[in-house]
Amino acid sequence: MSSTEIEGSPGTSMHGVTGREPVLAFSVASPMVPTDKTAHFDLPVDSEHKAKKFKLFSFANPHMRTFHLSWISFFTCFVSTFAAAPLVPIIRDNLNLTKGDIGNAGVASVSGSIFSRLVMGAVCDLLGPRYGCAFLVMMTAPTVFCMSFVSSAGGYVAVRFMIGFSLATFVSCQYWMSTMFNSQIIGLVNGTAAGWGNMGGGATQLLMPVLFEIIKSAGATPFTAWRIAFFIPGWLHIIMGLLVLTLGQDLPDGNLSTLQKKGEVAKDKFGKVLWYAVTNYRTWIFVLLYGYSMGVELSTDNVIAEYFYDRFDLKLHTAGIIAATFGMANLVARPFGGFASDYMARYFGMRGRLWTLWILQTMGGVFCILLGRATSLPVAIAHMIIFSIGAQAACGATFGVVPFISRRSLGIISGLTGAGGNFGSGLTQLLFFTNNNHSTGTGLSHMGIMIVACTLPVAAVHFPQWGSMFFPPSKGVVEEQYYIKEYSEEEREKNMHLGNIKFAENCRSERGNRVASMATPPHA
Repeated sequence: MSSTEIEGSPGTSMHGVTGREPVLAFSVASPMVPTDKTAHFDLPVDSEHKAKKFKLFSFANPHMRTFHLSWISFFTCFVSTFAAAPLVPIIRDNLNLTKGDIGNAGVASVSGSIFSRLVMGAVCDLLGPRYGCAFLVMMTAPTVFCMSFVSSAGGYVAVRFMIGFSLATFVSCQYWMSTMFNSQIIGLVNGTAAGWGNMGGGATQLLMPVLFEIIKSAGATPFTAWRIAFFIPGWLHIIMGLLVLTLGQDLPDGNLSTLQKKGEVAKDKFGKVLWYAVTNYRTWIFVLLYGYSMGVELSTDNVIAEYFYDRFDLKLHTAGIIAATFGMANLVARPFGGFASDYMARYFGMRGRLWTLWILQTMGGVFCILLGRATSLPVAIAHMIIFSIGAQAACGATFGVVPFISRRSLGIISGLTGAGGNFGSGLTQLLFFTNNNHSTGTGLSHMGIMIVACTLPVAAVHFPQWGSMFFPPSKGVVEEQYYIKEYSEEEREKNMHLGNIKFAENCRSERGNRVASMATPPHA
């Protein structure tokens, strides 16, 4: 195959192909690969052995078992990262924290994972998501226990920074789902896994005050009770790490290291994977977009309980319950965003996914502005709920598009996008929630304006094979051309591109209602 036969821009990356399934060419000639007729899965699969059905309450191995291990481990990390937020009124009295200290701790809690998410992306691409997820969850357990021994403002900020490293499990979560589920349902699956994981930010608003009250009623002083409460999320880290390590599986056909030893999955080079991630302009647009969907959600998790507690003179427990509804909306909001992305793609293709993302994220920004200006409790709660639905659904819609940017560099692009969420959160907290000159409500309004403005670049995202919000696809460019461009002539001679061909064939549904996904192999 000559290099002149391949046109279009470079695209996306992901492991998960054994090289044993049949390759069906569309416009670009490709060699036929024999079918493994011994392969059997509990769910119907496509040519990459990715599940074509999503059964939420199933534990079918490996697809649904991976789904549940992934979201629960991410949920655990969210609980521990934001466990301090609902207890701030107690902790600030114990440690004599100023508003600046509290704001800096909030920035620190989401800044730690900027670096760890970048590293996790490379780990997923090169070692697999199972090792990445399990080791990170267990390595951050000691930092959660350390919160019980903090005695100063500096220690409080430092420990929250280190616990925040655990949020990189988001990258392994999204990467893992993309290796296990077909592109037609990836928005819903990614949205549900991440949404249920993010729900930990709401659950901890309920869990930690309850644990605090139970421990205090058992005889502990308030300043001792909040410290003991942190042992619970610490032990959850250890338990989930062991479960992921023992029960998890990298790919539908086995673990990445095992398949590489058998020669069924080619070992990629970090330099190549990184290059195709950072030179694809779509990557950086989604880093910005996620910074003002997921980023604002993280920022709000840190300040929303304090906002209601101070602004409306509520009890700590009451403020915690109201704040919990913001994070708990992830139960349905983020999956809805992913579902909406998939649904619109069936009729309008990738262009439908992009419009869905813009509408949801802009709606969230508008109601964030209104939340900061609310003067009554019922109105503030209503605006908060609509804001949360918009922002969280936009997160789901974002990762309805990210898996299509590049197959070869999926892990690093997911890591960069996830890090963008944390960077956006740290930046907004630094700009709007650490300054004593204006209130938390004013900070929320300013953050809403940033959301609306930073969502506009989605209009610049153009896939030559599918088009953009305002422009149709480029003439003569098909899916295979976009994805094979990631491999050099030498790499194509080694058949390293075969996985991308299969992926491209399964992505034709992104043209809209003109074409359906490939049929399930007869042996599956």
